[in-house]
Amino acid sequence: MKVRIGYGLGTRASCDPEGFADLVTGLEKHRFDSLWLSERVASDCPDPIVGLSIAAGLTTKIKLGFSVLVLPGRNPMLLAKQLATLDRLAQGRLLAAFGLGAVDAGEQQAFGVARGDRANIFDEVLPLLRRFWAGETVDHDGAAYHYQQALVRPVPRQDPLEIWLGGIAPSELKRCGRLGDGWLPSFCTAEDVQEGIAVIQATAADHDRRLDPEHFGAVLPYCHGPIPDPVVAGLAARRPDVHPSRVVASGLDRLREMIGDHIAAGGSKFIVIPLAEPDHWDPHLAEVAEALLPLQN
Repeated sequence: MKVRIGYGLGTRASCDPEGFADLVTGLEKHRFDSLWLSERVASDCPDPIVGLSIAAGLTTKIKLGFSVLVLPGRNPMLLAKQLATLDRLAQGRLLAAFGLGAVDAGEQQAFGVARGDRANIFDEVLPLLRRFWAGETVDHDGAAYHYQQALVRPVPRQDPLEIWLGGIAPSELKRCGRLGDGWLPSFCTAEDVQEGIAVIQATAADHDRRLDPEHFGAVLPYCHGPIPDPVVAGLAARRPDVHPSRVVASGLDRLREMIGDHIAAGGSKFIVIPLAEPDHWDPHLAEVAEALLPLQN
């Protein structure tokens, strides 16, 4: 399997222009596979579509991904246009990854979709995006959207533009099997990945599909020193059955060990995310690259 290491900015990231430029150019300089931006409206982190557009203009090689972009509440035609444009202008480097959005009433109001409606809208929109990106003239009469002879141009440079999903709940695993091309869960153990891959591939087989075995991985946060108390508290609420040290790496040696465990479980695509931004990106990225990039093959 082709192991690849990408780098992400989490929802706690800043929107400093000089720091962002240093990060993006540093990732390309040190030969990371990809940059991933998270979405959180009520955080200082950059908007992922805008941020990746800036990153596309600063680089020529690294791939550009969302970790993840909230899908319910976005206009499918306009989103298809935006992402196809980004993929074209970035010369086929976009990695499209979607999610339902944070379990947070303040965030959900930004998208205008009731929590109970998100999953059904997600399931309706994802196939629509594929049809628009395939260049179809779309007729659709669904619960949330209605189109007659709808057309979106341009189509993406990638054919097809693959769709990655996250989540480890049973419904999310089955959705990935039915609708996704790849899986990138977060705050997960190697055992979660192994079990999740089995469920996804079994569901895919039930729908006459099969995901590429190289399209499984994980989002792995790391820090230097002890895991911060707010992160520990958040994990206790989110996954009370899992010790924080199993899903957040304290130090690069532990991060490398975790990636090795995930590779043994069947993963090969990884996004590492710092819980705190360094004062200077280049020396930090050089250190991370030295520790992790030998795992790439």
